[in-house]
Amino acid sequence: MTNNEAKIVFWGTPNFAAKILEGLISAQFCPILVVTAPDKVKGRGLKKTPSEVKKIAKKWGLEVAEPAKLRQNEAFLQQLRQLDPDLFIVAAYGKIIPADYLAIPKKGALNVHPSLLPRWRGPSPIQATILAGDTETGISIILMDEEMDHGPIIKSSKLNSQISKLTYRELEEKCIEEAIKLLIETLPQWLNGEIQPIPQDHEKATYCKIIKKEDGLTDFNEPAELIERKIRAFEVWPNVYFQRNGKTYKILEADIFKDENVLKDKTVGEFFCLDKQLIVKCAEKGLFIKKIQPENKKALDGYAFWCGYQKKISNLKSQISK
Repeated sequence: MTNNEAKIVFWGTPNFAAKILEGLISAQFCPILVVTAPDKVKGRGLKKTPSEVKKIAKKWGLEVAEPAKLRQNEAFLQQLRQLDPDLFIVAAYGKIIPADYLAIPKKGALNVHPSLLPRWRGPSPIQATILAGDTETGISIILMDEEMDHGPIIKSSKLNSQISKLTYRELEEKCIEEAIKLLIETLPQWLNGEIQPIPQDHEKATYCKIIKKEDGLTDFNEPAELIERKIRAFEVWPNVYFQRNGKTYKILEADIFKDENVLKDKTVGEFFCLDKQLIVKCAEKGLFIKKIQPENKKALDGYAFWCGYQKKISNLKSQISK
């Protein structure tokens, strides 16, 4: 079966999926239907905004389906059956796809997942990789079953670059590049029956969760290393933020401050300035804040922020060290 002959239905929603979809189209794996989440109301204007996948599908003139639900949706189920697809390709769709859907394509449903399964099953594997301080990750393509990220592995590939200091956007981009490469290499082999799936080692499975707004809140009663990883992991949303005197401040970029002689006389949560560097004492070590954004204001470098906001963030006695 050639690329042009394969009848593929693509399922996905965010940027990760959109770029994979565009990679498939460029490789002549053009879906007969794209399934994505319905438009969401966003922003102060409460405008309906299409998913990133829908934007790419419309750009290429592809048919799009946006079912609000999958279960007890007989009309959509019948629509898919009538298409008689060879394969589903799923990348960050956002919902569990029920068994009666997975039974439709003749060659099954393949999920493209940005971790080395069975590590980090779930909805936020890239964030989980950063939060855990993992030194390696990669892409897994699995044959889907009803359980989340549970099916046997078709192919997997490790990223061959250092990931220890990458932000979410940087790591996502590397995962996207690897996913497109691996998927394009794998699809012809899978469609021609040349790959035997290998079951995952379920005893080694680890799980990640849906990221919530409150996950970004800190009062610095955590190790600085963990807060710094959160800053990178939550770069897109919800950011790492703290609250002082009724205002919210987002920390956009930071590093670890390790000088215990300087930190020993400070209180957890206390901000101070040393050699024009903004530092806050954490439960372990300190956080050197490089970029910070006050509520409803533009982002500032740490020293500029200190000069303008020292009194506003100080519910403790703070000092300038020269």
